[in-house]
Amino acid sequence: MSDGNQPPANLKVVGTRPIRPDGVDKVTGRAQFGADFHLPGMLTGRIKRSPHAHARIVKIDVSAAEKLPGVKAIVTGAEFDVGAGGDIEAGEHAAAMKDVADNCLANGKVFYKGHAVAAVAATSPEIAAEAVDLIEVAYEVLPHVVDVDAAMAPGAPVLHEDMFTKGVMPKPAKASNVAQKHVMGRGDVAGAFAAADVVVEGRYTTAAVHQGYIEPHACVAAWGADGQSTIWCSSQGQFLVRAMTARILNLPLSDIKVIPAEIGGGFGGKTTVYLEPVALALSRKCGRPVKLVMSREEVFLASGPTSGSSMDIRLAATKDGKLTAAEMTLRYQAGAFAGSPVNLGCMTAFACYDVEHLALVGYDVVSNRPKVAAYRAPGAPMAAFAVECAIDDLARKLNIDPIDLRIRNAVKDGAKTVYGATVRHSAFVETLEAVKAHPHYKAKLGPGQARGVAAGFWFNIGGESSAAVHVDEDGGATVVSSNPDIGGSRASMAMMAAETLGLPIERVRCTVADTTSIGFSGSTGGSRVTFATGMAVVEAAQKVVADLKRRAAQTWECDVAHVDWKDGVATCLDPSKDVKPLSLKALAGKSARTGGPIAAEVSLNAQGAAAGYGVHVCDLEIDPETGRTTILRYTAAQDVGRAIHPAYVEGQLQGGAAQGVGWALNEEYVYNAKGLLDNASFLDYRMPVASDLPMIDTILVEAKPNPRHPYGAKGVGEVPIVPSLAAVANAVSAIVGRRMTSLPLSPAKVLAATRAS
Repeated sequence: MSDGNQPPANLKVVGTRPIRPDGVDKVTGRAQFGADFHLPGMLTGRIKRSPHAHARIVKIDVSAAEKLPGVKAIVTGAEFDVGAGGDIEAGEHAAAMKDVADNCLANGKVFYKGHAVAAVAATSPEIAAEAVDLIEVAYEVLPHVVDVDAAMAPGAPVLHEDMFTKGVMPKPAKASNVAQKHVMGRGDVAGAFAAADVVVEGRYTTAAVHQGYIEPHACVAAWGADGQSTIWCSSQGQFLVRAMTARILNLPLSDIKVIPAEIGGGFGGKTTVYLEPVALALSRKCGRPVKLVMSREEVFLASGPTSGSSMDIRLAATKDGKLTAAEMTLRYQAGAFAGSPVNLGCMTAFACYDVEHLALVGYDVVSNRPKVAAYRAPGAPMAAFAVECAIDDLARKLNIDPIDLRIRNAVKDGAKTVYGATVRHSAFVETLEAVKAHPHYKAKLGPGQARGVAAGFWFNIGGESSAAVHVDEDGGATVVSSNPDIGGSRASMAMMAAETLGLPIERVRCTVADTTSIGFSGSTGGSRVTFATGMAVVEAAQKVVADLKRRAAQTWECDVAHVDWKDGVATCLDPSKDVKPLSLKALAGKSARTGGPIAAEVSLNAQGAAAGYGVHVCDLEIDPETGRTTILRYTAAQDVGRAIHPAYVEGQLQGGAAQGVGWALNEEYVYNAKGLLDNASFLDYRMPVASDLPMIDTILVEAKPNPRHPYGAKGVGEVPIVPSLAAVANAVSAIVGRRMTSLPLSPAKVLAATRAS
């Protein structure tokens, strides 16, 4: 669909709120998650993990474990045959396969507490646990570093002797912990700062936080006697699991089938592999199915949180509040292996604003922490925290309403981003105006209360997707999706198919196929599925409609151009034909006489994703005796294009805001002096619960549906977390009376700042 076309406005299914198709199975316990699969003869797997933050593996002795009755297989990193590895596309970025393999099972060195060293498969969990204890690993303990700034400092322990900073010319002669330097910019930044009426600046830090999904990583792998293997797992992309596992074990893709289970949360954290190659290596060695399930402690210790960060920012503006220049340095923790989302932080930092002169530098820095993974708009929330706090400081300094200041500088269609894209179909201004007009923003605050405002951006992406639509013999339809459902995509796929076919939503169901049952698709991430896979579904449904019209024309012996399709019924427009309309059910019932089964499959590379913008408002108060922050009222507004299923969209906004509140106030990885993680449990890692939050209000801004999508969809899943850190911090800073620059804003930290003010 071209930019000039607008999605249809009069819709019967899209925009409604049908019952979620997965709800009953999930609340009754029938849904099958990664740990729920059981096969005859299945073994239990367990993993031996490093007790050190950084150490060289001198020797691994598995002899005692191998002799234990009931132990059927033991594997180490030596079982992996990834070679140089190369890269593989993994969501918003490429993953270095050698690093992925070394993260699944260490090879030569361990880089963090919990780093996997060896794995066993045994006939019972108890035997597997005993076998893990019997594996003896000799270590040469090495100096460690966990802080991003300390890792960049001269003399810091170097994790990888072969890591030379990319993006620097000439190539450095000395290895360091800086994996890559990213530079972006435009204009005359120095000149603009020299001419500015006002300048604000600050240094901001955020802690590493975990996605906090309820379901731990889990899989079952079965190696077949014919070399054909099957993996059942909870992930955000069965095709990615297949590709990574095949590369790590040096197997053809065609030899592996991956069956997606239900997924109990991911938020980006399940866009890589930890267990699947290990489980399949164990199964290959013993010829029996193997189940591996992480404990909650293992999830915290050995699966990817998002980066902690350290950032410096300066803003220049005129006295009437026009931003003229900005410069920013971002330093992100990558964990043990390169690949933090710092480049995405640079790209998104000022994407909400039209700033003529920009200079951004980002550093991807390794340290003795678990390898980071994506977390909902990876890289953007940290950058937005610094930028939106600086914008708030500017508004206070100039005595301008914070929403008015953002409207004055808001990016509009036709503007160029710092990464080169042209802004199109943006409703950022409309979103700001919707917030300003909302009762929340106009409500009076009580004594000791404050309000924070912040904005955020995420690109949203398209990419490769496949889908099929099959018409049942009785006139219903099945949609076959290629993407795991982590946020309501089965509902949105079924709704778009129903709208296109002219069926009630109750007659359409959606299933998620395994890697052998549908064409390739990228992972569920980047807020791409409703847009990209949805386009494939709609195109497949349109092909079905074209086929139905052809069959009706064949039945009536008229030209197909004279057949109209509406509300699931074919009507003949040829006045010379005295025929009755044919319903989809009628056409399906005699499909054998008109050409056979009615079905279509589409594979495409979706282009034209439209970015999303969000604006959050947070009211809160602080207990002066304890420093505890209480969120009183919260509203999240977002440019959503068109909400396919508004209830799911509202849930995305509420969930993102809730996670951002936790990130802002409580959540962090806490390390001791030995570089060991001290809070690897939900008891000690403090995530918000229902009693910590009010009902989060939402504003769905549908001012500019995306014309590149048949029903106007924009991605909605990632934007909602981006503004929330700064919205909370701006309100806390207003009460404390000074700028709070370091997250989380824990009670102890807030109390100390309050008493120092």
